[in-house]
Amino acid sequence: MLEQFFKLHDHGTNIRTEILAGLTTFLTMSYIIFVNPDILSSTGMDRGAVFVATCAAAALGSLIMAFLANWPIGMAPGMGLNAFFAFTVVAQMGYSWQQALGAVFISGVIFVILTVTGIREWLVAGIPPSLRSAIAAGIGLFLGIIALGSAGIVVDNPATKVGLGNLTEPTTLLAILGFFIITALAALKVRGAILIGILVITLLSMMAGFTEFQGILDTPPSLSPTLFQLDILGVLNTGFFHIILVFVLVEVFDATGTMIGVATRAGLIRPGNPGRLGRALMADSCAIVAGSMLGTSSTTAYVESASGVQAGGRTGLTALVIAILFLLALFLSPLAAVVPPYATAPALLYVACLMLRELVDISWDDITESVPASIAAMSMPLTYSIANGLAFGFISYVVIKALSGRFREIHPATLLVAVLFVIKYALFPE
Repeated sequence: MLEQFFKLHDHGTNIRTEILAGLTTFLTMSYIIFVNPDILSSTGMDRGAVFVATCAAAALGSLIMAFLANWPIGMAPGMGLNAFFAFTVVAQMGYSWQQALGAVFISGVIFVILTVTGIREWLVAGIPPSLRSAIAAGIGLFLGIIALGSAGIVVDNPATKVGLGNLTEPTTLLAILGFFIITALAALKVRGAILIGILVITLLSMMAGFTEFQGILDTPPSLSPTLFQLDILGVLNTGFFHIILVFVLVEVFDATGTMIGVATRAGLIRPGNPGRLGRALMADSCAIVAGSMLGTSSTTAYVESASGVQAGGRTGLTALVIAILFLLALFLSPLAAVVPPYATAPALLYVACLMLRELVDISWDDITESVPASIAAMSMPLTYSIANGLAFGFISYVVIKALSGRFREIHPATLLVAVLFVIKYALFPE
């Protein structure tokens, strides 16, 4: 039955290979079941419920990907937007986490509409490649400063804005050790390097008496504290306009870029033939909507799926295996509950470092491309907001191109986004 449904023979694969590929991808992305609850619980959300929502959203998204698109891509709440959700929308701007979930829901609905109507292709094609690369790198820098703060390496300093923390603190030393463990294991091509790093530091923390062992397996916590708790009506005010815009833009760029990259490596996309990309993006947008209802930030395709493709995954059976493993992970709730912030901080910092490689794709020889890209990337960590980074990048791109006599190079999609951000700052500066 699996052979016929997923067309394994047509894709040159078999059940054993697909199971191995699914396991490989799961090991490389499963760190999210520890990191996401740690980030979102800082908003006041119930940590146990967020853990369940994370696993459930990942499983549901991967199932949709498996059966709708038949692609070997794993889905889970995305890094970057979860930090934007917690530290910008809730902590900095003062909105409730219920309203933030409402914004995620609306962005998912908009993503569905953009995908169905074909506007998504127009939007993606119209955004300059340099800005797209800068957005990814900027999110990496944003995650980096969050990670360094959680580790106690970077602290607040009234005189210099930020300063160096106490590097003799045991928890800070554990975070530094965790980063080196993850990086070394990744360099040695060890599967699940991030997950191993998190677990090793958690174990050392227990041995040192900083955290208390509460077991490994148990029945999953209740999902009720976050299930259907999104406040959609609370989002329908002017202050949320640019927040939704940011969610949509990052979701569109992140999902499209990841899927094209992974699918191309798997041979599922060829020049002039996008294959099932439309279905895959529809799966992504549906997962965003479903995830917001469960109680988590935007669900997206994971670039770690490339590891499963490298292991031979070519069909949705790989995604199905990933979904099953995330469902089994629901029983790891006692372990997830005691993972400290300084154990997840190294994972955040490592992911941040990986995202900075996008900087090489910026057109550094063209000032009208490189300067707006640099502004976008730098503004995200320095204003502690992905939204501000996006806005400054798009606005400066249009202004610099126009003043340089190259207005015709500005795509209408880029101009539209820039104008929307200008309106936001002019009418709703807060």
